[in-house]
Amino acid sequence: MKPLILALPENGSFSKILATHLDAEIGIIELRKFPDGETYVRIDTELENRSVVLVATLAEPDDKILPLIFAAATARDLGATNVGFVVPYLAYMRQDRRFKAGEGVTSTYFAAILNRWIDWLVTVDPHLHRWTSLQEIYTMPSEVVHAAPLISSWIKENVSRPLLIGPDIESEQWVSHVAQEAGAPYLVLEKIRKGDRDVEVSIPDVDAWRDRTPVLVDDIISTARTMIETVGHLMQAELRSPICIGVHGIFAGDAYDNLLASGAERVVTCNTVPHSSNMIDVSGLLSDSIKQRGFGQD
Repeated sequence: MKPLILALPENGSFSKILATHLDAEIGIIELRKFPDGETYVRIDTELENRSVVLVATLAEPDDKILPLIFAAATARDLGATNVGFVVPYLAYMRQDRRFKAGEGVTSTYFAAILNRWIDWLVTVDPHLHRWTSLQEIYTMPSEVVHAAPLISSWIKENVSRPLLIGPDIESEQWVSHVAQEAGAPYLVLEKIRKGDRDVEVSIPDVDAWRDRTPVLVDDIISTARTMIETVGHLMQAELRSPICIGVHGIFAGDAYDNLLASGAERVVTCNTVPHSSNMIDVSGLLSDSIKQRGFGQD
């Protein structure tokens, strides 16, 4: 029997693409609020002895988490053999330690919630900083797929004479990998701190790169402050207007407009979070991972 995909609100388009890759059926799920604000859930598709795949990206997660848990619990209650979760953007990875006394380490609490209701999980480039892998906090089978090869392919197909730029030394590993796949040179900006508020940014061998198109790549564009600052340094150095690429385009507030206004020629993101800048499709990566791991197979 085909696996059944249940798309949570705002994930219908992505789920249809994923269903084509997986030869899966799209189920009917109704999620709405009662007048008092409580969540109503109804799955109008037969679930007995079927594998269920929930699809939901978790940008702005708090309003999405309870419907997700109720959908997973309902699927189990109606006889699903296993309940998986395809989450293109996985939230609650930021708070991975107690920075100040009394803070909650929410990444572990959120993982504990999903561990209770989800049998397996597949995601794209989670923000792993102090956690080295999802397995440190997720006890369910989990798989991470990486968008770097797709970003490299997009650069090769769409950017003439690219130069990959890393805003700081921490980005070098990520940027160097994308650059290698794209067959392009890269450089990392050098920051010289002269005081608490006085930081000078140096661009190595700037004259050698004037005929190149700078390409900034990052995993998450949220406030876009780092990219906006980097664009400013490139413009001061009289390099070409850069192209900015992000795996996950969160774009808090006016971040997208501010990034374009800063001098960026173009902003491109993967379709892990729905946005007009989505140009790189990760559904194939996710479906390949699901197939290879046997997730969703009865």
